[in-house]
Amino acid sequence: MAQGMSNSAACREVGINRRTGTRWRYGRKEVDRTGRERVYAPITEERHRDGTSDRFLAEDERLVIADLLRSGNSLRAIARELGRSRATISREVRRNSDPRTGKYHPFQAQRRAAVRRARSKEGKIRRDSELKEFIQQRLDRRWSPEQICQALRTAFPDDPERHLAHETVYQAVYLPHRGGLERTPASCAAAGPLAVDAAVPTSAPPGSSTPAP
Repeated sequence: MAQGMSNSAACREVGINRRTGTRWRYGRKEVDRTGRERVYAPITEERHRDGTSDRFLAEDERLVIADLLRSGNSLRAIARELGRSRATISREVRRNSDPRTGKYHPFQAQRRAAVRRARSKEGKIRRDSELKEFIQQRLDRRWSPEQICQALRTAFPDDPERHLAHETVYQAVYLPHRGGLERTPASCAAAGPLAVDAAVPTSAPPGSSTPAP
């Protein structure tokens, strides 16, 4: 799309449906059953002066957080001031406050965030060999990403970090430098635009209504 390609044409190029392409383009937000918020960023994003996406807190924002905390402002008030969600500010302060004094350290927070971003570029699936193998095996058996994500919740009920959105699996297939999944004919067919309706796994995932042949 950065080269002038339409959304529909870009979706055809990478083999996804338009709805998925629209989500990739504009991003979306999900809240799971526990109330945990997951934000899936758009492909094209505004950026801070240092080149990082504006969905991440900037150093200037972290300094504002520290100043407002010292002034006795609530997390909700700080969120309003910065135009961020309260959950974002709460997570930021919780991650980067001294456990002994409770004091928030903005510069230390900025350094930690840079390390996390560098680590996340590799992609969650590529970093977790067990997770990668679980997904690849099921793609090779022509499971759709939706079915795989359902099975992940059953296989790892106490490990929410492995409870993926199906868009994450799609991206891991079509962006192998991030996901590390092999684009075999079977996996591409399973992750294709019609996977939700057409893919029939060789053995149904736990809880699935799709019968095994």
